[in-house]
Amino acid sequence: MRRPQLSIPSWLPVDGFILALVGTVGLAALLPARGTAAAVADDASTGAVALLFFLYGARLSTREALTGMRSWRLHLTVLACTFVFFPLLGLAARGLVPYVLTQPLYTGLLFLCLVPSTVQSSIAFTSMARGNVAAAICAGSFSSLVGIVVTPLLAALLLGGDGGGFSARSLVSIVFQLLVPFLAGQLLRRWIGGFLTRHKKILGFVDRGSILFVVYSAFSAGVVEGIWHQVSPWRLLSLLGVEAVLLALMLTLTSYGSKKAGFARGDRIAITFAGSKKSLAAGLPMATVLFGGGAGLAVLPLMLFHQMQLMVCAVLAKRYAARAPREAGFGAGTEGNPARDAGPSPAVAAAAAPPPRELHTNPK
Repeated sequence: MRRPQLSIPSWLPVDGFILALVGTVGLAALLPARGTAAAVADDASTGAVALLFFLYGARLSTREALTGMRSWRLHLTVLACTFVFFPLLGLAARGLVPYVLTQPLYTGLLFLCLVPSTVQSSIAFTSMARGNVAAAICAGSFSSLVGIVVTPLLAALLLGGDGGGFSARSLVSIVFQLLVPFLAGQLLRRWIGGFLTRHKKILGFVDRGSILFVVYSAFSAGVVEGIWHQVSPWRLLSLLGVEAVLLALMLTLTSYGSKKAGFARGDRIAITFAGSKKSLAAGLPMATVLFGGGAGLAVLPLMLFHQMQLMVCAVLAKRYAARAPREAGFGAGTEGNPARDAGPSPAVAAAAAPPPRELHTNPK
């Protein structure tokens, strides 16, 4: 007789990887790396970040990205939401310090507004909502590619000293830990792309394991330095409230703004999900480079926002799908185009897996 296996109910849109992240944070709080172990963990974390961005570069199809440039209005809209409107809202939240947010939490909130959009979960939600999946793939890929350069530059410009001091040395670290591995992955994609595709599942565990190690190293440093005494339950609740408002504003802007701009239904869905979401997989390793020992508290807003966006977007995608038959076409692409209304191709549908409750592990 088989023993029943514990699993998350399908109706509960909880990201299983978030549970692993919470467990990692708990482990860092109970058994933080100290002394020599902390130095080893820091060096290993640096290597893990480089490995992550190497894999990101090796998996990103340059050909697909160039093909997707045909929908330039859609991609520019997503990039504007990700790197213009999000940062503007983050800057506006400065008025909440110190009454609602502490300065460290605000720094983390502003950093959250600077990271690129997701790829995998945006694709999955767009597919669930019967939107333009191909556009979501390209928009997320563009955002990830641009974010490798734009996110550190925006952080240097907007965070200033809060980001750990953006000296020439830190900029060199950004180049060698993020940009160089990514470009190396792109250059080697021709020879290793097939291998990565065949072993996608195993490499997914490598991605997630690397991210967990980066989180453990960052939060261990925070525990040793005693930064967690700065966060009270009231501040955490306040942060959740601020992030809920931030997400609601961006969902409203992307949804109604794209409609006013004249985009078709399928494109509007892609813009809504790609333009309102932030990548935990890309943001965590970036934070360790940008904030150093202070990365633990800086990534807390991003971790909370990630789970919130998954839960809200899961509900929103189901509502989009339920309304699809009553609107022009079935939402797979531009209205009135039977070829696109028929739904995504098998290749595109495969790119949408796994389901949105799993963590995207691309820069994505």
